[in-house]
Amino acid sequence: MDLADFQYDLPPGAIAQAPPETREAARLLVIDRASGALADRGVADLPSLLRAGDCLVVNDSRVIPARVLAEDLGGRPVELLFVEPVTDESWRAMVRPGRRCQPGAHLRVGAARLRVVAAEADGTRLIVRENGPIAALLDAAGMPPLPPYIARHAKPAPEDWERYQTVYARTPGSVAAPTAGLHFSDALLASVRAAGVEVHTLTLHVGPATFRPITTPTIEAHTLPAERAVVPEATAAAVNAARAEGRRVIAVGTTVTRTLECAVEPDGRLAALDGRAALYIRPGHRFRAIDALLTNFHLPRSSLLVLVSAFAGRELILRAYHHALVAGYRFYSYGDATLIV
Repeated sequence: MDLADFQYDLPPGAIAQAPPETREAARLLVIDRASGALADRGVADLPSLLRAGDCLVVNDSRVIPARVLAEDLGGRPVELLFVEPVTDESWRAMVRPGRRCQPGAHLRVGAARLRVVAAEADGTRLIVRENGPIAALLDAAGMPPLPPYIARHAKPAPEDWERYQTVYARTPGSVAAPTAGLHFSDALLASVRAAGVEVHTLTLHVGPATFRPITTPTIEAHTLPAERAVVPEATAAAVNAARAEGRRVIAVGTTVTRTLECAVEPDGRLAALDGRAALYIRPGHRFRAIDALLTNFHLPRSSLLVLVSAFAGRELILRAYHHALVAGYRFYSYGDATLIV
């Protein structure tokens, strides 16, 4: 399919620049795949929209303070986004500007000393800290890695430390938030559970590819990097039980969708996973793990828009997005949500 089939026009003013006043204050567009109906609701309505017995799966990956401002030996600024550890002292990182981060370059962040060891094929750099672990550097000098379409990404506000993180985040490793989960407060989760909905966790550490649009002429020519993922035995068992009993499995976010669909065995059962999720979901994919999807509004020409189009149909998704724009919904990470059933 042509990449142009996944284009829509988005006014800059529709991109949410800050989170709503409370997590559950966001709006919710319910998209019915069977009828094509669209319904304007709110995230706070989720306890009444979900059913007793539903199996809700969330991603408990914790966003790390991965963005660091460094300088080269000449005092010129360099921006680093640490994306994945190799050892305690060496990580892969996205860098800007690249010309100041060629192999052999030395950088500093306060007393921390860094050296660029190699340039990787994907454009990242292998960076070694010469006087301590990089995780300690992130704890001391890192900032929330807000996406670049949020104007204040270079200088995050104090609220971003809390609001660009889910309330159930446990396992550090993501460089972008699993944004569908940002809508849940502790109180909303309690209300969902009180309605008879099971809540289970998995982990997928979101990598920098979430920021990158597809650039190939066709979506089939695009590739997605594998991301670190864990599906616990208990979650696999809960999903399998729900499916065997005819109960719905609802993924909170595209990260959960990708992980669950990646972990399905040929016999249709979900297996525990401790490794990497490498599945690229596009139209034609047969969904075998999930029945519904809670997710935000996604960028044009992105792999995430392709994923939701695979689940609900491209025409319905683009019609829903047009409806949302006319109705004044807020888009992207800090924006409103969709519930695709």
